[in-house]
Order: sequence, then structure tokens, then C-alpha cells
Amino acid sequence: MATITPQELQTKVGQNIGTSEWVLVDQDMINKFADATGDHQFIHIDEEKAKLTPFGGTIAHGFLTLSLIPMLGAKTDSPKIDGIKMGVNYGGNKVRFLAPVRSGKRVRSHVKLLELDEKRPGQWQQTNEITVEIEGEEKPALIAEWITQFFI
Repeated sequence: MATITPQELQTKVGQNIGTSEWVLVDQDMINKFADATGDHQFIHIDEEKAKLTPFGGTIAHGFLTLSLIPMLGAKTDSPKIDGIKMGVNYGGNKVRFLAPVRSGKRVRSHVKLLELDEKRPGQWQQTNEITVEIEGEEKPALIAEWITQFFI
């Protein structure tokens, strides 16, 4: 896969820089997330009770959808940085959960580069707007302004 320099990536500020592959959010993933976080609210794990809600079935935790951002990022066609040694999550400026992800649906991310600045020599901070789309639905699951740092 071709790589680019951080300086070349800077020229793409304001542009969409990638779309991920589709990822299935199934009941097994939702159940494992519930176990990992201790959030066993029925809307996520009890398929029979959840059928009686306006959702018509179980839905993924919003934080599960948010936690998919690194995996979706790894599955994007975004440019890869030449010489990168390490990347870390730095935080988020905004997160909005706009629509529930129903069990059995697929999601993918769209990435728009908002900022890219060199904080110190070899240390870069990247801010992306990430939209997680739900296959076949109008509204996205979430939109997040997410900050990462990477080191060259």
C-alpha cells in the first residue's frame, strides 16, 4: 500500500480521506460488550423484551459503536503515513449518537480530516470528523470529532 508524508496529508485538510469496509454488529458482539462493560440493560441483551420496544429488537450500546472507531479506521482506504512508529487516541471534542444500531446491521465509517498539526518534531496531532453509517438507513449511528496523535 502506498504511503504519504504528514505534510502531504496536511494538504487534505477539509476533505474526506477515507471510507471503511462494512462491519457486522451482531448479537454476539453486543453481548460481549455488555459483559466487558457491565451494561446489561435489556434493550441490548434481551431479544424478547427488546422486541416490545419501538426498536423492535436489541440495539448496540452507543459506546460499542463509538469503540468501533479504531477497528473501522484500520479498515479504511485512508492514506497511510510513511514512517509512523505509533499512534494513540488523544480524545474527542464532540460525540453525538444519532441513531441506534440494531443487532444484525452493518456499519462503516467515513473520515473527514479537520486538522493536522505538528506539535513537536515527529509528533503530529490529527483531528477527524468520523461519521458511522448504518447500512440501509438515512441517519448515521454517530458523528464524532476524534483526536489522535501519531509519532514518526
